[in-house]
Amino acid sequence: MDRDLVVRAQGGDRDAFGVLARSHADRMFAIGQRILRDSGLAEDAMQVSLVAAWRQLPALRDPEKFGAWLTKLLVHECYAESRKRSRMNAQIRVVPMTEATASDDILAFIDRDELERGFRRLPVDQRTVLVLHHFVGLEPAEIAETLGLPPGTVRSRLHYGHRAMRAVLEADARTAAGRAAR
Repeated sequence: MDRDLVVRAQGGDRDAFGVLARSHADRMFAIGQRILRDSGLAEDAMQVSLVAAWRQLPALRDPEKFGAWLTKLLVHECYAESRKRSRMNAQIRVVPMTEATASDDILAFIDRDELERGFRRLPVDQRTVLVLHHFVGLEPAEIAETLGLPPGTVRSRLHYGHRAMRAVLEADARTAAGRAAR
């Protein structure tokens, strides 16, 4: 189905492109949000990527690879957004508590918070490959093809990204343990 829509969109059919954009929007937003760690920036990156896709669509050689091509455009825009905001601002969200929360829920919240803080400390290129591998489910070879990188570079970024996350989480645990001991 996507192939026919892509071919029609390549011929200038705006409705076909609209269907394609809507069918890929949720996935694009989720990837952008996980890379940029900011919903507003993810929306901006997604919009810019879709405009670029519309403009560059006639040059797409293989309509079967539309999804991977669109992901590549999005990732490049996420990199551009990240460079614009080289320093991420902390975002504080107030979570309303309507009823007492079970200790398991609190522990899950703490775990998510620790992962979020660790993820924010990673360089955007490492965040990107971790998102594409763990969230999207792509293998390193598929990530390499999507991003136009050598497979060894992707494996290296995965390795160093995992290592950096582990180091950040262990450092946070030591700091918390030191505070608790005082």
